[in-house]
Amino acid sequence: MAKPEGPIRLDLNNPVFQEQLLMLQKAERHAAFDTLNKIRQLTWNQLYRDPGIKWEKVTSIKPPAGIDAVYSLRITRSRRATALREGAYMRLLTIAPDHDATYGKK
Repeated sequence: MAKPEGPIRLDLNNPVFQEQLLMLQKAERHAAFDTLNKIRQLTWNQLYRDPGIKWEKVTSIKPPAGIDAVYSLRITRSRRATALREGAYMRLLTIAPDHDATYGKK
């Protein structure tokens, strides 16, 4: 019998992600924390289907060695973050200054 999938575990230790999160204006920072709190209560299957988070594979960015893909997700109404999945962990990488920056466009 398959064991039920547990909640997503967040890794917020990337210094670039931390700096970008802490530099957000107060309202956006609170919205980002609300999203992170929501994510940690979801399973991966729930996250994949969540229409508000919009978890998407970023094909314009080459992932680091040993990583299948980099993904983007909506962290606030106007900003997306990049992350990767390693087992139960979502490792957050960046918060883009605007939507297009997430996908490596200029």
